[in-house]
Amino acid sequence: MLDVRRLVLLRELSIRGTMTAVARAMNLAPSSVSEQLALLERETKTVLLRRAGRTVQLTEAALALVERTDPILDALEQAEAALVSTGEEVTGRVTLAVFQSAALTLLPPALTLLRTRHPGLRLEVVQYEPETALHETWARDFDVVVAEQYPGHSAPHWPGLDRRPLLRDELQLAVPSSLDVDRLDAGPGTEVDVEPGNVVRAAEPGTASDTGRGAEPRAAPGTAPDGRRPTPGAVLQALLAHRPLPWVMEPRGTATRHWAEQVCRSAGHEPDVRYVSSDLQSHLALVESGNAVALLPGLMLVGSRVRLRRIPLDGRPMRTVFTSTRSSTAGSPAVVAVRSVLEEAAGDLGLGTASRTGSV
Repeated sequence: MLDVRRLVLLRELSIRGTMTAVARAMNLAPSSVSEQLALLERETKTVLLRRAGRTVQLTEAALALVERTDPILDALEQAEAALVSTGEEVTGRVTLAVFQSAALTLLPPALTLLRTRHPGLRLEVVQYEPETALHETWARDFDVVVAEQYPGHSAPHWPGLDRRPLLRDELQLAVPSSLDVDRLDAGPGTEVDVEPGNVVRAAEPGTASDTGRGAEPRAAPGTAPDGRRPTPGAVLQALLAHRPLPWVMEPRGTATRHWAEQVCRSAGHEPDVRYVSSDLQSHLALVESGNAVALLPGLMLVGSRVRLRRIPLDGRPMRTVFTSTRSSTAGSPAVVAVRSVLEEAAGDLGLGTASRTGSV
């Protein structure tokens, strides 16, 4: 019978490409990986690897073996889940990958719930970029991932991973509270209520807004003669055209950056991006200090005391946050418990909770 651990190493090599990368992922020495794969060749009496310069390539026989390894690993995970489910308490170890804004807002209440309900369950958490984390969950480095999907940018679908929606949060334009958007040469249009630190709601001209103002709009410095303020789209265009402040965005290559650039380009301008950071807290700091403008998800602003102005974008675009795990582990009591507390924590935030039966 073939050694499953050696099959796992062969599968890892097919995913990661080099012995060194496999050794790093499996916490082994490269020489140990090479030795175990050589033993697998002896077991199978088949050539599995061939030299290609300084690297190795998998033969057709090796690829066929890798293709049959995933069902074996799935069966083992299902067997472990069935064994654990016979116990009265939920125990074990779950590894979770989560991105920053979810780690700041979802994770603390979820951990509190988990510790209270399942004290015997060990949850280990790593902050990870969502798209990479989805791949690593498929590769079996993580058990569960909290990932995100932006409008028009579907997150990667890896075979054997299921998805459950957690929440939907609105993507908004964030500007310093000191920036007078009324004085931007944006032109008149639908009035927009802009208040420091609050979600902004558009109010149609001639109607009462939810802040208690009467039906007749009040004139303010920098507004049009009819007293109306610029539309959200006009504010964005003015920020892009007149460039009173530069932009802060996430690094190139991320779904977030691509979406943000497309929003600006759809408004007819290229954003002046001077600050790049994957840390959204630095985005908040730059906006609050009056040094930049940004596009931020609502989850990042939950419970925040940062002083800034939030302006809705045309169409009120929403980001979808979801959990994903391998189908073979989706029924594990430990995984079910982790997803359950995450979903409960998401519901308690008061944002748009996505349908649990909907697709992502």
